[in-house]
Amino acid sequence: MGAELQHGVSRRRRRGRAPMSQINVTPFVDVMLVLLVIFMITAPLLTVGVQVDLPETEAGPISGDDEPLSISITKDNVIFLQETEVELGDLVPKLMAISDRRTDMRIFLRADEAIPYGQVMQVMGTVNRAGFKKVALVTKLEKEVK
Repeated sequence: MGAELQHGVSRRRRRGRAPMSQINVTPFVDVMLVLLVIFMITAPLLTVGVQVDLPETEAGPISGDDEPLSISITKDNVIFLQETEVELGDLVPKLMAISDRRTDMRIFLRADEAIPYGQVMQVMGTVNRAGFKKVALVTKLEKEVK
């Protein structure tokens, strides 16, 4: 009789657990969420490669669907179009070439806060005279004081 009980218990254990026929996607989802967070953190750092100390302001962010062109002016008064150094005289032809002569593209002008206002306006005026009307100045958001 003892042999029958032992034999019956082992048979029940085998019947109680059916083999899993579904794929466990939880580890896959966990890995994807970690990658998503990593890309969300690093993507803004990859957009602009020119180091510029921007002034602070209370203005809100500008929204738009298309990717804007970026013009940066460093504290040494060096002008960059995206990440390429350009002279002020070559700026408009390169803008026209990049934009396929579409003057309705958005252009973000980033200038170091140590640059005199007149030099920033000279670059902005040059871009505006070329027909680009959507030129915006980029600043840092002012930190809230508690």
